[in-house]
Amino acid sequence: MELNITTTADSVCKALVGKGIVPLQVVAREAKLNEKDAIALCSALEEAGIVELRKGLGSATVELKKPLKEMIVQKIEGKAIDKYEFELHSVPASVRILDVKEDPLPIYEIKSVALGPYTEEYMDYLQEVIAQRIALEPSEIIDQRKVAVLEDRFYRACLKLSAESFPKLPENYVKVIAGMLLHQVYGLGRMEMLMRDDMLEEIVINGSYEPVVVYHKKYGWLKTNIMFKNEEEIYNLATQIGRKAGKEINVLNPIMDAHLPNGDRVNATLFPISMYGDTITIRRFVREPWTIVDFIDDNLHTMSTDMAAFLWQAMQYEMNMLIVGGTASGKTSTLNTLCALIPPSNRIITIEDTRELNLPQYLRYNWVPTVTRSASSEGKGEIKMLDLMVTSLRMRPDRVIVGEVRRREEAEVLFEAMHTGHAVYSTIHADTGEQLMRRLINPPFQIPNTELESLHLIVVMYRDRKTGKRRVYEIDEVTLGVGGEVNLNRVYRWRARTDEFEKINESVRVFGELSMHAGMSVEEIVEDIEDKAKVLEWMKKYNVKSVDKIGGIMAVFYKDPKRVVEAAEKGLKPESIL
Repeated sequence: MELNITTTADSVCKALVGKGIVPLQVVAREAKLNEKDAIALCSALEEAGIVELRKGLGSATVELKKPLKEMIVQKIEGKAIDKYEFELHSVPASVRILDVKEDPLPIYEIKSVALGPYTEEYMDYLQEVIAQRIALEPSEIIDQRKVAVLEDRFYRACLKLSAESFPKLPENYVKVIAGMLLHQVYGLGRMEMLMRDDMLEEIVINGSYEPVVVYHKKYGWLKTNIMFKNEEEIYNLATQIGRKAGKEINVLNPIMDAHLPNGDRVNATLFPISMYGDTITIRRFVREPWTIVDFIDDNLHTMSTDMAAFLWQAMQYEMNMLIVGGTASGKTSTLNTLCALIPPSNRIITIEDTRELNLPQYLRYNWVPTVTRSASSEGKGEIKMLDLMVTSLRMRPDRVIVGEVRRREEAEVLFEAMHTGHAVYSTIHADTGEQLMRRLINPPFQIPNTELESLHLIVVMYRDRKTGKRRVYEIDEVTLGVGGEVNLNRVYRWRARTDEFEKINESVRVFGELSMHAGMSVEEIVEDIEDKAKVLEWMKKYNVKSVDKIGGIMAVFYKDPKRVVEAAEKGLKPESIL
């Protein structure tokens, strides 16, 4: 349900509608305020340009300068096929997914707080007051480490100002208004509540003539009941995002790629580059990323437990790996999931265009996350992925993780890093293992076979465009044949018809590497995989799915694997070993 809030600002202004100049005493009486509070409020409303306050020798008078009308919200008629509620900074919101006869797709209807017209106008003035009270350095805005501190600082200022501005308002309503102020001055305004909905993957503004569009995890693309008033409002939002990311967008630079401090990726374009108006596309960073336990759970069913145990073993013993697949097939999610299985003794460097990888707490003490940077408006200061890859090799990494490889130079450095003994992981576009090898051997990459042999595993991701399901389509080992030719040994494969995972062949490359470099017999390798499968099933049984909880178990496992395996075999609660 939508929350309706009217304040003394509405009461004062409604007492003036159509009455010309009114004595302050009359206004105070009708608004149920004492004269002192009435003068204070009218003075603030005068600064906001809503009323004019005249103080004479006798009594003061007030005149309404900006008559406003109540906003009439058109009700959407349709059958509710889903509904849920959430809250952000005390601001409530309710969502209904509606099946509307006239529309081919469901409608995403979000309702939050409806303010009285004069309170809403007054809020614009309060935003300026907050901006004057809190001075920020540009470096503070773009520093991800200070996000929580700055947000708390702004919220406390908003809470104080709301209490000062609306002294007669109940405390819970004061908190709501403070939250709304925070969204305007520090967040993304009306978009902030959409950003809170964890069911949304994409939020898209296609100009002021069309409603905002969202991509819902369950229902796909949906039109919302939110529209922007004009192109200027969209442009202001784009520039606000740019300031947070240290980027700029204007007539000379009409395209902006950026990411917000929380990791959300943003693309913005200006008219006439986008012919129907200014656009903003926000890809939301996963707040609670998928984990290996999510992947083997029946709900996602992304891979089997045996596959997960095999990949875990490969991660533990530093096998080089590429995650491949089509657009939105889950490449980065899978890479992120597997990286949480890295031993804590390793130094990790991650290289991304946009920050998406999120490692567990136990790995962060020796983790250096790096991101690329676009050139300034003068064409200076650009930091490419290749630059970061080259410099990462001088930072003594045990593991180098690259978000996505797109260019030949990047691939060359990537394989050179593998060849010189670093454990390397990355994603790349390809639909199958064979297609990946063709792309690597031929243009655009043209990697020689002597370099390709450094790659151990290829994990192929697949997304069913009809159902949205994501699966590990196949796991291939890279092997060398007679004459140095590169071959693939398919270890696992997903069968679409039965939606089951099947083991195709025994491992050759991974088992061989472990025998050679770790001194493990085939029996010990198989036993290790079986133990890992037991631990995975145990975590699945107890619903251990958060990154840090799984990270805690991994930290114990790498210190004392027997203890964790025994806990899994006995069915003890995970808390018993943490």
